[in-house]
Amino acid sequence: MEIEVRDFTIIVGLLLTGYLCGAIPFGLIVGLLKGVDIRTQGSRNIGATNVGRVIGRPFGLLVFALDLLKGFLPTIFAGWVFQRLNVSSAGPEANWQVNLYWVLTGSACILGHIFPVYLKFKGGKGVATSLGVLLGIYPYFTWPGLIAFGLWAVVLLASRYVSLASVTAAIGFPIIFACMAYLKGESWGPAGQLWPLYVFGIVLALLVVYRHRSNIQRLVSGVEAKIGSSGGR
Repeated sequence: MEIEVRDFTIIVGLLLTGYLCGAIPFGLIVGLLKGVDIRTQGSRNIGATNVGRVIGRPFGLLVFALDLLKGFLPTIFAGWVFQRLNVSSAGPEANWQVNLYWVLTGSACILGHIFPVYLKFKGGKGVATSLGVLLGIYPYFTWPGLIAFGLWAVVLLASRYVSLASVTAAIGFPIIFACMAYLKGESWGPAGQLWPLYVFGIVLALLVVYRHRSNIQRLVSGVEAKIGSSGGR
């Protein structure tokens, strides 16, 4: 796909939109509407887990849904736009570029959540927004993302550790995607077109693990808070 000035402007605009949408601090907004600055309560994290612990589970679920949507909507819209640019310029042989710009837009959403410009670049850990991004990269990441979410739910129910569930799902996702891509074969295209997706899956897993490094230390030490408790991060 040869990038023209018009196409370049669209790509930059989608990346910027993805970041700004991802940076919307729904956890803080919901907390303030309830009269609580979530940054001063519990773990001081603006994510859904801390909101649920401090304000109540329904509000935590609301923030989770909103954080998911701010990853899902910009990503699925960007995929639609990039596919149209591809069809109108270089044809199907340029799919690797479509996939690259697609995952870059999703990455912008996630980085916006983790480093929001509105909060001096101090945000959440990006799990819900990452799930939204995965669901938005259809069909390549949608089913692997749902399977990883199922893995997250199983680990959470078994252990009651949100952090352990998040890290396990993050590590499992690129493996699940690789297996599904192998099974799909040519219907998803050759590996040369899918390499941006493989790289994104691995980098996302590493990012989630890195963002949970303090949780991992507490898990090893046996002091990590379980779901339903008032502590933890």
